[in-house]
Amino acid sequence: MDVSELLDHVKDIETFLVFARALAADRAASVAQEKIDPSSAYGPDAHGWENTSIESFLEGAIAWAEDSDFGVAQGLSSANPWQQFAAFLYCGKIYE
Repeated sequence: MDVSELLDHVKDIETFLVFARALAADRAASVAQEKIDPSSAYGPDAHGWENTSIESFLEGAIAWAEDSDFGVAQGLSSANPWQQFAAFLYCGKIYE
């Protein structure tokens, strides 16, 4: 299961940690692939990583949270804060 599919299954601390470990592994794989075959400077890194520094990662995640009311505007339930935080982390990867 890829990271975005794992995100859909986050419901508690255990599934959140599975997701977080997979996201970390996805980033490590992206870094390794970029060392072998660098992506264009005008697009995302391997595995779709738009934000490759901690600063840009956090800026993307925060921008997503502000723009989407922490996902509520996109249909995330505030009754599942584990999934909201997982989405926050995932959007650190992809949100510009």
